[in-house]
Amino acid sequence: MKPADEGLLADRLRTALAEGSRRDATLLQGDVRDADLTRAPVWVPAAVLVAVVDRPDPGVLLTLRNASLRKHAGQIAFPGGRVDPEDDGPVAAALREAEEEIGLPRGRVEVIGTADRYRTITGYEVTPVIGVIAPDIPLTPHVAEVADIFEVPLAFLLEPANQLRQAVEWQGSERHYFEIRWHDRRIWGATAAMIVNLARRLALPA
Repeated sequence: MKPADEGLLADRLRTALAEGSRRDATLLQGDVRDADLTRAPVWVPAAVLVAVVDRPDPGVLLTLRNASLRKHAGQIAFPGGRVDPEDDGPVAAALREAEEEIGLPRGRVEVIGTADRYRTITGYEVTPVIGVIAPDIPLTPHVAEVADIFEVPLAFLLEPANQLRQAVEWQGSERHYFEIRWHDRRIWGATAAMIVNLARRLALPA
C-alpha cells in the first residue's frame, strides 16, 4: 500500500475480514486436541487486541511479557486478558487491556471487528479484536507486565511460509503448535495460532 492510500487500511481489513468469513478455511480451534475442546466445564472469556499500525507497510503490535510474571513469563503476546464483568463484551475488554498494558488510548483505536475465537489449554476462550491505529501514538509498557513492545510487519506474519509447524512431547502424546520467528523473537502457542487463523481468514493481497 502506497502512502497516498493512507486511511484505506481499515477498509481493506474490514472487507477482507468479511470476505474471509464466507470462505472455507481450516482453522485452529485451540491448544489441545479437537476431541478435548468440549471437556472444559467453563471456558473463561478473554480478548486480545490485534493492533495494526497504519503505515505504508502495515505492522502489528506485540508485547514481550515480563520475565517475573507467574504465568506465560517471557512469552510474546497480543495485549489482552480476561473479560471482566464490567466490560461490555470482548471489544471493550481488549481495548481496556491494551490501555492498561501498553498505554494505548482506547479512543485511538479504529475497531474493525472480531476474528475467530481460540481456546487455550489454560481454559480461556480468546476473541481476537482487530483494530487500526496511527503510527505516531506514544506507548508506555506497564512495567509489572510488559518488558517490551515491538512491531512485526503484517505481511510477514500472514505469510504461510513463516508459520512453522512444530511438535513436542506433552503429557504422553505429541502436541503440534505453530511458531513464527522474527529476528530474535519467537512467537508461538496461542498467539501464533491466532495469527495463523487470521492469515487463513484474511488472505490479504500484496
